[in-house]
Amino acid sequence: MESLLKLPVARGANIRILQITDTHLFAGEDETLLGVNTLRSYSAVLKVVQAEQRHFDLVVATGDLAQDHSPQAYRHFATRIARLPAPCVWLPGNHDFQPAMVDVLAECGISCAKQVLIGDEWQLLLLDSQVYGVPHGELSDYQLEWLAQALAGQPERHTLLLLHHHPFPSGCIWLDQHSLRNAHMLAEVLQPHQRVKTLLCGHIHQELDVDWLGRRVLATPSTCVQFKPHCTNFTIDTLGPGWRYLDLLPGGAVQTEVRRLDGTEHLPDTDYEGY
Repeated sequence: MESLLKLPVARGANIRILQITDTHLFAGEDETLLGVNTLRSYSAVLKVVQAEQRHFDLVVATGDLAQDHSPQAYRHFATRIARLPAPCVWLPGNHDFQPAMVDVLAECGISCAKQVLIGDEWQLLLLDSQVYGVPHGELSDYQLEWLAQALAGQPERHTLLLLHHHPFPSGCIWLDQHSLRNAHMLAEVLQPHQRVKTLLCGHIHQELDVDWLGRRVLATPSTCVQFKPHCTNFTIDTLGPGWRYLDLLPGGAVQTEVRRLDGTEHLPDTDYEGY
């Protein structure tokens, strides 16, 4: 499978992206995380996405697809995402096990592309910020060099940059211990590239839309458990599972909307003190 994916779109068209993140799936279909059956909540999200019948050109999955490192968890992800009418690309999160992730998603026909050229105006670049075995993130020298080369190779394109870990303080002290450790190095690579206006991440299980060094950074709710904003210690939120749509517009602007499941069926047990 190629590391580059090209998606043709009509000149001047709005490009819609669906972001799914932090599914935390298990091999067993009845397994739960903090009281939420993650497969059922993920499936419920996709069911609503299909029922809404919104057109989208691409699905992006921004890490922590599996909780238990199992090949079957990635099969659960892949078989369900394949029902959507658009290709999917992905990047790893801190909970993912890349040997199983790479093999199973490839077997299931999910693209491993980390650069997506969309039409003649936009590109998506997907970074690997995983440091295996720890919750915080860091971009390797290879990742930073690859990013610099990818940006230099497409200087006229607007770029949406994706990674799992947040490169900015989220306002949750316990979560910010697990942020991107070398965000300053990412900022150095991006500094000459003013067409990278928006970054998109997962990891923090909450919705954020903030300015980071003059660039917009978006974080998106998980399809399972949510973490409460502005907390010193681990705190579970009572908001429902969510997902995000992004419209990439001609000229480099991004419009976006977060959607959530209604009802109480997929809400967590707030008595947990960690996971």
